[in-house]
Amino acid sequence: MHTQILNYLQSLEPLKRKDLETLHQHFLNWMPKCKVWFEDGLNSEGKVVSNPNIGYGAYEIKYANGSTREFFQIGLSANTGGISVYVMGLKDKAYLRDNFATKLGKVKVSGYCIKFKQVKDLDLKVLKKVVEYRQSTE
Repeated sequence: MHTQILNYLQSLEPLKRKDLETLHQHFLNWMPKCKVWFEDGLNSEGKVVSNPNIGYGAYEIKYANGSTREFFQIGLSANTGGISVYVMGLKDKAYLRDNFATKLGKVKVSGYCIKFKQVKDLDLKVLKKVVEYRQSTE
């Protein structure tokens, strides 16, 4: 796992790598006992279905058919436009946008995603509050 994360970070261009390394360290500090994940973005057939993600924490996804699976609470990913932080498993899809969007900085917020170009565009103190909120909602 650790090697996969390091390889992923090393594959990024230098500025984006530095920003993801910074965020990765913050998430590890904010969630010191959490499960750490690496999702390579490939489905079972090896087809790319998403950008790679580093994940933090765990929760159980419950599907309509009654099946469940474990997944990360917070995800971190580089993308063509910058960086995305995913806040997974929120019951209220408007909560993130309504309560944090204007405080987070120069970002775009959807029901579960915070997108920004660089870490300097983001208020890390507010992001920490997002993480604390997500951890409190289990």
